[in-house]
This record gives sequence, structure tokens and C-alpha cells, in this order.
Amino acid sequence: MGRQTIDSMVSALPTLPALLEHIGHPKQRQELSRLRLALVLIAGCAQALSIAWPFPWGLAQGQPVWGLQLLALGMLVWQLDRCTGWKQGLALGWSFASAWLCGIFWWLFVSLHVYGGLAAPLAVLAIVGLAIFLATYYAAACAAYVALAPATRLRRALVFAALWLLAELARVEFFTGFPWGEAGYAHLDGLLGDYARWVGVHGITFLAAFVAACFAGLGQFRRQRLIVPVIVLFFGLSLLAGRPNSTPTGSLDVTLLQGNIPQDEKFQPGSGLPTALRWYGEQLRDAKTALVVAPETALPLLPQQLPEGYWNALQTRFASGQQAALIGMPLGSYTEGYANAVVGLRPAASAAAAQAPLYRFDKHHLVPFGEFVPPGFRWFIDLMHIPLGDFKRGALGQPSLDWQGQRLAPNICYEDLFGEELAAAFVDPASAPTILVNVSNIAWFGNTVAIDQHLAISRMRTLEFERPMIRATNTGATVIINHRGEVTHALPRHTRGVLVGEVEGRQGITPYAWWVSRFGLWPLWLGAAGLVLLAWLGRRR
Repeated sequence: MGRQTIDSMVSALPTLPALLEHIGHPKQRQELSRLRLALVLIAGCAQALSIAWPFPWGLAQGQPVWGLQLLALGMLVWQLDRCTGWKQGLALGWSFASAWLCGIFWWLFVSLHVYGGLAAPLAVLAIVGLAIFLATYYAAACAAYVALAPATRLRRALVFAALWLLAELARVEFFTGFPWGEAGYAHLDGLLGDYARWVGVHGITFLAAFVAACFAGLGQFRRQRLIVPVIVLFFGLSLLAGRPNSTPTGSLDVTLLQGNIPQDEKFQPGSGLPTALRWYGEQLRDAKTALVVAPETALPLLPQQLPEGYWNALQTRFASGQQAALIGMPLGSYTEGYANAVVGLRPAASAAAAQAPLYRFDKHHLVPFGEFVPPGFRWFIDLMHIPLGDFKRGALGQPSLDWQGQRLAPNICYEDLFGEELAAAFVDPASAPTILVNVSNIAWFGNTVAIDQHLAISRMRTLEFERPMIRATNTGATVIINHRGEVTHALPRHTRGVLVGEVEGRQGITPYAWWVSRFGLWPLWLGAAGLVLLAWLGRRR
């Protein structure tokens, strides 16, 4: 049987979209629309699961599933290609994104209701409302895709990827930004993850959207045979893209503390507060390694509020010898304002300590409602009972802590979600960090998938900058991650313990660190907007 005969037989077979389009009965069309909506909602939930698989069966629990992410987004594109108008695209995009985002940050319910005291119906309403609001970006992107998409599949894939990237960038930058659960994080362990050092997580999101849109058009093989070679080349180039260019700067022995202080007791004078002061004080005193790190607000009091002699004893402990400490604690006063900070203690004999005896890092990217009150929302904060709700913002690109040949750059809680802000420290290679340090307390969200999602975020930063990251947290994940995004040491979650290990510092600037530290996200904004503009001009012609 000849190739032409096979092609003619294949072309004669009716495709599923063709069959669906010939359904003419109103009742059948209504059932079809419900089926399409159900498929899109399921796909949105699948994309949420792909960032960190939450179940103990089927796949590796807590790990990203890149294939599921491509399948989910490909399903959305396949449904968008069946739309007859932009309003249908708007509805499908809104449905997909709302389901995806609810599935990503449903654990906000724990902080709002369990610890914040907000009534359960109001907590659910707040989460769903946030998801629906953020889904507006993706709804607009899908509507624009239906209105602007060119006829050829490769061009359609480029337009969809550009629009999807614009939606993600809007979520990154508007209203303080909350890009938690971005699609690119699902590709940490996939072939697209190797592009992180070139384009960062947002660039990976663009590439994933492009590949998913190409897969959605596989039924057009006979007319567009370039799709498969392009996808194969895409993944093949990742083998070259992932070659590191950083070099080691030596190793550092570290001790990471995980106090596992219950969040509902953390600030209570009769329970969590004395427990935290006692346990962290003992571990800071007895640590043997060159560096010891305590998590965010490990000491939940201002220095002047600590028991008499406590703060002086800590400073004396690290004033001499060969050890230093990074400790998460609030700093400030009523007159100067308060900051969520990391304090660095090191021997006074060191050259760096002689210039700045007390190292200090103030958190820059604050959490709305948790660390500052957006204008007009004081009433919402008043409904809850969350302490430390109004901090001042630290500067971008704060200096690193120089210690034993390493430059340690702290970031607090979800600050590592914003790689373009961490990149401010990489403008000058001579002062760029050699080790990233994250201190967190996400006990606010209980023993949920939020821990795995945050770990994925930290791992992506190590790939983008080719820097190791050490993480000291209250309840997890307390880990050491090398510059290849691999977890080399870890503590069990929701246990009280001490993690001792070795981390290798790195130097050298990745292509991503070079351009994002100088231009921010503007190259991505302009590139994606340019592709959309070309599609619009082509549509007009």
C-alpha cells in the first residue's frame, strides 16, 4: 500500500472536532458546551496538580509532573481552537484559570480560618474571589487568542504562548504580584528545566505554552508536518542549554534549625514563645558548624523585648571564634517602623564585621494582609487576629553577608518567588552571592502541599542563578539544594530537628542573571507584546 493511499485514507477519516461541529440539535449543542466546560475545569485542576503532586499514590508525592502540565494546557488550547467567538474563549479561559488557581492556593484557607479566625464561608469566598480576580488575566489572553490566532499551527502556538506569558507577567507585577504556581515550575525535572539559566521560569512558561499549543494541533499532521520536528528540536536543544558555566568557591558547613513551633502558639507568652526562645537559644549556643541559620521570626520578639541578657548573650556567643549565625526576627521601633528581618552575627575580628558589626537584611517583598495592609482593606484585617501585620519594606539588592569566603544572600518567606528581584544582587559578578539563604515560616498553611510548592520555587531559583540555596524553616521544607536544583540534605517535615550538612558555593553569572539584573522583565514583556502585535497586524491584512 503506497504512502499516497495511506494519506488519502487518513484524510478521509472524520476528526472528533469535525464530528462535534456537525452536531446541530440545540440539546446536543448544550450538552456539548457542558462537556467542554467540564473538560476545561478538569484541565485547570490538572495543571494545579502538576506543580507538586499532592497524593501518596500514582506519582512521586510532592514532585512536579511536567507531562501533566503540557496535557492540561494542551486541552485548553484544543478547546479554544473549537471556539466560534472571543466570548467563548473568555469563558473557557476564565474557567480554566479559576480552577487552576483555586487548586494552587486553596491552603490559604488554613491561615485565614484556622489561624486568622475568619469565618469559614468568608475564607472560602476570599480564596475563590482572589482566584477569579487573577483569572481575569488568562481569560483576556484566551479571548485575544481566539480573536487573533493565525491560520497555521506554528504561528498559532507562538501567539498563544505570547498571550499566556503576558498574563503570567501581569500576575507577577500587578497589585504587588502573586505568581505562585506558575506553569513553568512543573518543568523543574523536565527537559524544559534546562532553559532556566537562559530565560528563567517565565521563559520556561512561554516554552511550555508553545509546546502545549503545538500538541493541541497534532491532528493537523498531514498539513503541517513541521510541528513534530520543531518540538523534537526544542527538547533536544535543552541538552545544550543546561550546561553550567559557574565554578565552585569552596564549601561551608551549615546547621539549619527547624523549631516546629505550632502557629497558634508561636506568639503566645505562656506556650510557644518561651518554647521558641529556649529551643532556638540552645541550638544557637551548641551549634558546631561555621554557620547556623534560624528561620523567619524564630525569635518572635524585638531585641529590646527579649528576656534580660538574652540578646547580649547571643551577640557574645558569636563575637569570637569561627562561627556565624543568621537569625530571623523582627527589628525596629514605633518611631522608625518595624521590619521582618534577618540578623547576622559574626566574630568582631573579621574584616567585614569590623565595618558592620551587626549584619541586617530587611524583607523587601511583603505579603499583603499578612505584613502590610493595602489601602482600603483595614476592615478585612480587623476580621482576623494575625500579629505583626504592618511592616516597612526593605531595599532591593541589599548586601550579602561575607563569611569564610562565601557571600550569603538571605531572602525571607516567599521572596524567592520573585527571581527578577533576587537578580538585583547579580549586577556585579564580584559582589554577587555565592549561596542563597531562605528563611521561612509557612506554618500558617499547615501540613499541606504549600510546602512542596515552595520547595519547587526555591529549586527553580537555584537553576536560574546556578547557586545553591539553604532553607531554614519552622515546619519545612528545611533542606540544602545544590546549584543543579537537587535536594542533597533534608529534614522530615513538621518535626523539631537540626539539619547539619555541607553546601558548595558557586560563582559566575548565568545568561538569565545577566539580562534580568539589568533589564528586569522588560525583554519578556516586549517580546511577547511584539508577537501579539504581529498577529494583530496579520489579522487586519
